Amino acid sequence: MPAFATRAGLAAGGLLLAAAASAAAAPAGTPAAVTVYAAGDIARCAYSDPAYSGAADTARTVAAGLAADRDAVVLTLGDHTYPHGRAQEFADCYGPTWGQFKDRTWPAPGNHEYYTPHAAPYFAYFGERAGRGYYSLELGSWHVVSLDSNLAPAEHAAQLAWLRADLAGHPARCTLAFWHHPLYSSGGHGSIPKMRDAWRLLQEAGAELVLSGHDHDYERFAPQDADGRLDRAHGMRQFVVGTGGAYPTPFLLTVKNSEMRDSGRTGVLRLRLLDGRYEWEFLESARLTPLGLPSPDRGSEVCH
Repeated sequence: MPAFATRAGLAAGGLLLAAAASAAAAPAGTPAAVTVYAAGDIARCAYSDPAYSGAADTARTVAAGLAADRDAVVLTLGDHTYPHGRAQEFADCYGPTWGQFKDRTWPAPGNHEYYTPHAAPYFAYFGERAGRGYYSLELGSWHVVSLDSNLAPAEHAAQLAWLRADLAGHPARCTLAFWHHPLYSSGGHGSIPKMRDAWRLLQEAGAELVLSGHDHDYERFAPQDADGRLDRAHGMRQFVVGTGGAYPTPFLLTVKNSEMRDSGRTGVLRLRLLDGRYEWEFLESARLTPLGLPSPDRGSEVCH
C-alpha cells in the first residue's frame, strides 16, 4: 500500500486498466493518475438493519471500484451518519457500510456530526485522518485540502489562516478542496455563504475543484468565482454530491451557472486526477425515479 507522508500525504495510482494504458503512453516521470470516489450524506440510522439504508448500495459501488484499484481513495463530504453523529451511529450504520474502507477514506465533517457536542464521535472514529477538522494531502500531482464548514467565527478565522499558509507552501497546478456546505446549490438548503472566503483564497491560488454535500442531490456547476460570476478561465468548478445514501431531497430554484442536476439517483462521483487535467463520472448505485432521468453525468477538463 502507498506510504504516508508527515502531512498525511498519499502517493496513489489510477484505475486498473485505464491507468495502465495511460502510464504506458505517458512520458517517464509523469505522475500516475489517482482515482477518487466522493460523496456525502451517507448512513441513515432510521432502521436497525444497515442493509435497509441507501448507504449499503453506495458502499457496494465504492467497494467494487476500490477492489479494482488498490490505490484509489475515498473522500467523504460530511454527514456520515444520521440523525446525530453519535458513536453508536458510526458503529451500527456507517461502520457496516462505508466503514469497510475506512483506512482508504479522507473525511470532512458535516453539520450532523456537530449535533453531538464538538463532533467528538466523528473525530474519535476517524482519528488522525480527521486532522483538526481540516488538513491537506497530496494525491499524485494534485494538492487536496479538506476543510470544516461548521466552525465558529474565531475557529474559522484560524482555519483560513492555516489555508492561506498551506496553499502558499504547497503550490500545485491542480488543487481540489472539499467540505460539507456548498457555496452554491439549487437544492433545498440553497447556497450557503460561510465558505466564501475559503473559496476566494483557493481561487487566488489557482485551485480547480470544490466538492460539497449537504443537499441530498447531485449538481455540477460551471467554473465561477467567489461572488457567483462565471469565470471559465480562472474560476473553480463545484460538485454537490449529497447522494451517499441518505434520503433524497428535491431541487428548488435553479442557481445560475448550474450545468447539471440529478435528484433521481443515489451514487458517488468518480474523479480521475491526472497530470494537468481531470475526468469525472457519476456512478449510479440505485435509481430513485424510474423514468425520465438524464444519463449519468460525465466529462473532463484541463487545469488552469
